[in-house]
Amino acid sequence: MKKVLVLSVLSLSLMTISCKDNAANKIKSENLELAKERDNEIKVGGAKIKFDKTEHDFGVINEGDVVETVFSFKNSGKSELIITSAKGSCGCTVPEWPKEPIMPGEEGTIRVKFNSDKKPNLQQKTITLVTNTDQGKEILKIKAQVTPKSKVQQNS
Repeated sequence: MKKVLVLSVLSLSLMTISCKDNAANKIKSENLELAKERDNEIKVGGAKIKFDKTEHDFGVINEGDVVETVFSFKNSGKSELIITSAKGSCGCTVPEWPKEPIMPGEEGTIRVKFNSDKKPNLQQKTITLVTNTDQGKEILKIKAQVTPKSKVQQNS
């Protein structure tokens, strides 16, 4: 019991001593202004991605078809564009993207393959890009009306 009491008093004493200064008072206003200016420069002059399209409709395809499309883009910003990752909303949607930085004014492509095996009827998928743009991520969409195998075989 004595140990608990001693430890409690010791803990309270340490908290009182170590927390007596307000951390906000330690921030230098000139450093804060520099950080704000730097953040504004990044927002205004950072990487920007401009796509020719952000959605693609494959139309009507047969179940089992593997189709692909290309999303073209341009870095319309003032610093290099980095695409850290690109992931489809399911394993049937596989994106390929440039791993190297895209310099300002340069163009690139995202190639997306969609495997419709075991994916009958209307399919809508997304591809999420993690980037160094203001938004931090970009979303691309694909869709297809997949004719089930049973209907394809009946029509043959």
